[in-house]
Amino acid sequence: MLLLVVLAFVGAVSALPVEDLREQHPDVGLTTIEMIRRRGFPAEEHVNIQTPDGYLLDLHRIPYGRGNGGQKNKPVVFLMHGLLCSSADWVNMGPDKSIAYQLANAGYDVWMGNARGNTWSRKHLIYNPNRDSEFWDFSWHEIGTIDLPTMIDYILSTTGQSQLFYIGHSQGTTSFFVMTSEKPQYNSKIRLMVAMAPVAYMSHMTNPFFQLLANFHGTIEWIMGFLGMDEFLPTSSLMEIIGQAACNDESIFQGLCASVLFLVAGWNSQQLNQATMIPVITSNTPAGSSTKQFIHYAQGIDSGKFRQYDLGLIMNLIEYGSLSPPGYNTKAITAPVALAYSLNDWLAAVVDVKQLESELPNVVLSYLVPDPKFNHLDYMWAIDCR
Repeated sequence: MLLLVVLAFVGAVSALPVEDLREQHPDVGLTTIEMIRRRGFPAEEHVNIQTPDGYLLDLHRIPYGRGNGGQKNKPVVFLMHGLLCSSADWVNMGPDKSIAYQLANAGYDVWMGNARGNTWSRKHLIYNPNRDSEFWDFSWHEIGTIDLPTMIDYILSTTGQSQLFYIGHSQGTTSFFVMTSEKPQYNSKIRLMVAMAPVAYMSHMTNPFFQLLANFHGTIEWIMGFLGMDEFLPTSSLMEIIGQAACNDESIFQGLCASVLFLVAGWNSQQLNQATMIPVITSNTPAGSSTKQFIHYAQGIDSGKFRQYDLGLIMNLIEYGSLSPPGYNTKAITAPVALAYSLNDWLAAVVDVKQLESELPNVVLSYLVPDPKFNHLDYMWAIDCR
């Protein structure tokens, strides 16, 4: 039933005319750059930054905020989005709430990343994402070991800085922990890492969709591979039909469609302005991902470990030299880390965050959000989030 609702929600978003939604908010249908400029901020688009394995990534930048354009050598901050998200999620709440604007106004040079496979980084030198399954043969391991180092090196080279601040949300924290454990030389390039809703260990998460996925991840992975479903929830005519049937004004399921975000993140309807912000959020989210990103998380939930992708016994032996995939060495993450987590987060459970905290050697802050209803997505979209 939950999967049907998710499909209906995404299908409905795909089927709704942008013109109709834009009547509710002028940011509906705008790109990240267009949203930034509409708010009166400078915006730069750095496109086709090539990774060693041929992916072409886009970075979006707010070089300065209001009243500090003449300031030289601003500290650099790099924002990295979560699963199914993009750079748009750092700006779509507007200057009074979105962290990208607030940091720019505070004197930071703000850069926003886009992982391979999302709306802005759905490009490759050889592979076509619409045709070649090879394009989607990655999880958040490759985002951490390849995409993040590529983007960080580009940012530091462009700005002439030797270090940057890193702020990650959800998968943006996972990929950071992968990078700094697998490539420890990048620890010295980080002045401070702020982990919002940090995700590494997940065995205590309570999200029903991921619980289902974890229980049957082997079978689901095989079925999706057999059907050639390498991209997770791609737009299709089937999803549009489901969405139109389940989320129209006369459907008894319409209320469920508006609640899918809470089924994913944790219930906190008081902190989401459904009338104005859902059209903005759903005009750029979901932004795309590979099926393997979801399967990799499901494997971690099932095993209770933070480790590389499980390829199966034989392929593990060939690829890793062992029957099980190797774990990430969290002790190698020496960059200073600040953790922010909450009680009502259905994906980053407090007990799992505490396990991670106990292993990290340089935690400078461990902050439990005092609001007991604060959920996984409230860091980005809550009414009271500033």
